[in-house]
Amino acid sequence: MQFGLTESQQVLKNSAREFFTGEVQPALVRQLMETATAHDEALWKKMAVQGWCGMAVPEAYEGMGLGLVEIAAAMEEIGRALVPGPLLAHLTGTAAIAAVASEEQKKRLLPAMANGENIATLALLEAGASWDIDAVEMAGLDGTKLFVMDADVADFLVVVTRGGVYLVDAKSDGVTIEAMPGIDLTRRLSAVHFKGAKGELLSSSAKDVCAALSFGATAMSAEMVGGMAKVVEVTVAYVKARKQFGKAVGGYQLVQALCADMLLLTESSRSAAYFAAYAIQEGLPEAAAAVSVAKSYANDAYREVCNKGIQCHGGMGFTWENDLHLYYRRSKASETAFGDAAYHRNRIADLVL
Repeated sequence: MQFGLTESQQVLKNSAREFFTGEVQPALVRQLMETATAHDEALWKKMAVQGWCGMAVPEAYEGMGLGLVEIAAAMEEIGRALVPGPLLAHLTGTAAIAAVASEEQKKRLLPAMANGENIATLALLEAGASWDIDAVEMAGLDGTKLFVMDADVADFLVVVTRGGVYLVDAKSDGVTIEAMPGIDLTRRLSAVHFKGAKGELLSSSAKDVCAALSFGATAMSAEMVGGMAKVVEVTVAYVKARKQFGKAVGGYQLVQALCADMLLLTESSRSAAYFAAYAIQEGLPEAAAAVSVAKSYANDAYREVCNKGIQCHGGMGFTWENDLHLYYRRSKASETAFGDAAYHRNRIADLVL
């Protein structure tokens, strides 16, 4: 049994690292954090040309048609580079359309989303902030969706209601988008208010969107792995170079133990994320549990890796000039998106008991 990436998957991962680390420098991330949307149209166009916007779109609709393992490999590099803007939201939105729409709707909608011409995002959460489909109370296109990722730059909203799943033009009458505060300034959240809005019915069953939620949770788990890997890399380099009392701080046993714990958390998260992607891709019966294992573990692991990384940096870890706090912000925001650890542990219990 092979536990590593295939040659073609590794080539894809290397290509993603070369592109995203080359195009997304820390200076650009900080620059976009100061904007209202954290979205750079020039960067988006470059990603679209490379095909990254269409990863979740089948080839029949002009997308890359990647398997979820390949998408996870790319998402790891996206998390490593701390890519700002709506890419994850868009991938989840297009995955939802691909999962629930009719053949005619897919042919009409997906090509423009695959080439980055249109941006989609998923609108699910309401006042209860539950990722459970059964918690949705909005019956039609009247009400409010909260914590919608990158709604302020989206062209279309995939709106989950009790009456089904709708595609709504984000700029249409009856739709008001209001910015919400968030800890991660590279990925903006919005409240979307619907009042007499019009939309296109994609599916009459809200539960049809569950596949897209599993996709989003798995993709985010892989993205979190990339962030952890970068924090480990930066921290190890720092403790090797930083000297105290004439000795590199990395030579002290306590610091070594912290770094070892960081690596263990990262590699364990990577194994869980890639298995979840493989389980979904292959249709394994344990796929749902694997997704919740990956997301619940990564939620805690990413936060802990950042905590330990900052501790190893000492006072430097708390300064605005140090990039670690950017990853810490992403870790805290990612922790709640697509379900926090408690939500997924309860889900595992329901699945296995």
